[in-house]
Amino acid sequence: MKWYILVAVPVVLISASALSEVKIENPIRGWRVSEDRTDTVQEVHYPASSVNMIGKTNLSEMIRGHVKMASKSADPIKLIVNGLDMPLRPDGEEFARPFVFGRGSNSVEVRAGSERHAVQFYEGRATVTPARLRVLLSWDTDNTDIDLHLVTPDGEHCYYGNRMLPSGAALDVDVTTGYGPEIISAPAPKNGTYLVYVNYYGSGGQSDALTTAKVSIVSRSGTPDEKIESALVPLRAPGELTLVKSFSYP
Repeated sequence: MKWYILVAVPVVLISASALSEVKIENPIRGWRVSEDRTDTVQEVHYPASSVNMIGKTNLSEMIRGHVKMASKSADPIKLIVNGLDMPLRPDGEEFARPFVFGRGSNSVEVRAGSERHAVQFYEGRATVTPARLRVLLSWDTDNTDIDLHLVTPDGEHCYYGNRMLPSGAALDVDVTTGYGPEIISAPAPKNGTYLVYVNYYGSGGQSDALTTAKVSIVSRSGTPDEKIESALVPLRAPGELTLVKSFSYP
């Protein structure tokens, strides 16, 4: 007769969510007084290769972190800044986005599937000049290039070929790899009528790549009178130039 010794071996079940991680490394929670400088300039010529700003050192104007997912998802990762949502495309597992925060309370959140991480902080630098007007463009397809254009009341034209205006308005980065976002910010917007255009520049060689662009306009940003307006625009073919909205400031 043979005798067998049965040994109970514990089985550890690891859920998919346990292998996922979404982490915002900058900004951090709490009170901060940022440095009085700006150096988060995209150091490439058109066309840009990536929206990410990995390696930049001015953390006062940067959102940084990493996303490690247990499984790939077709849905883009979401970045939500002060209630304004936009897609986020990491460079590998890392992401770094330029963003100039206004004085006072600010919130940043990253969502990837069911995983999320949010932080809230207070910018205490008294001399900071917040962006009173932001125009944000994002879209719902990968490997496509949609461009944001803003024409100011005095006829200035801000876009990838003229990213810094004498009035102070500026385009943060030029995204050519899908989703966006592209953001034009103005710390001292002139009063009058603005025109917002989007240009379907390219689609990675696909002639029928339908994409939907989302344009959000944040006026009087950081004040009790802040207002956010959003519009969805279907774009059917590369080459389209569409007037999305005409609006007045203030």
